[in-house]
Amino acid sequence: MAKLALCIGINNYPGTDMDLAGCVNDANDWAAELEARGFLVEKLVDSQATKARMIAGFRRMIDRAVSGDMVVFTYSGHGTYQYDTDGDEADGLDEALCPHDVHTIDAALTDDEIHTLFMARKAGVHIALISDSCNSGTVNRDALNVGGADRAGRVPRYMPMENWMSPARLAADGPRGGAVPASAVHGAQTPLMDAIADDASDVLMAGCEEGEGHFSYDAVFMGRPNGAFTFYALKALRTLTPGASYADWHEALKDSLPSPRYPQTPQIQGGDDARKRPVFS
Repeated sequence: MAKLALCIGINNYPGTDMDLAGCVNDANDWAAELEARGFLVEKLVDSQATKARMIAGFRRMIDRAVSGDMVVFTYSGHGTYQYDTDGDEADGLDEALCPHDVHTIDAALTDDEIHTLFMARKAGVHIALISDSCNSGTVNRDALNVGGADRAGRVPRYMPMENWMSPARLAADGPRGGAVPASAVHGAQTPLMDAIADDASDVLMAGCEEGEGHFSYDAVFMGRPNGAFTFYALKALRTLTPGASYADWHEALKDSLPSPRYPQTPQIQGGDDARKRPVFS
């Protein structure tokens, strides 16, 4: 069985005034852990992680894998939403990840695009997705409140559309044009959940729960920036006994998150078989 991984970490978001600090460290930490577990790892960090190169990286891993192989994708960076333009979202919004050039090219990486990439995998290929980004929140979130550190020194990994999308596109894509409606609340789902929903053998580990007001946090541990979810997920992973399942991993995480400082609840998504599979097998 081949083991393949792509680890993405983005701190630098030109033009958005919403840079992060711990995402590149996250990518390096996941890469080191996976390499120690026998994975062939590729990384995309900061300016390497353009939308085009993220798509190419996803496609390269999926094309390479054959039945019985394990593919792991980790993403640390901002999550966002954008208006749905093809009518497949009941709430009118697509979930998306923010590549390094999200503002420059006026385009995020949507759940629809990720779903198309993942559905090209060969039968019998198992995928694990680890997302340390915000997957929830209202679309009218105040960018000033979201963009900076709060009183606890945490920074949410969520980027409102107004921070990266051009005014022209906001007007063109939005309902009836104009600004994001103040009443619009997203019935949130993680940007990667739809991508794995068609295969019961896949699993998603996400940094926070869905719905309004939930965030994954950029944090600092012993003077070193990290995602709170990444830091504690790796800590929990290293306590597991051989053969432990994804469900066991998620349970072990409860010892650390949520906490008073980091009020985020990690999620596990996937079928029963996927949750019971030994981690990274």
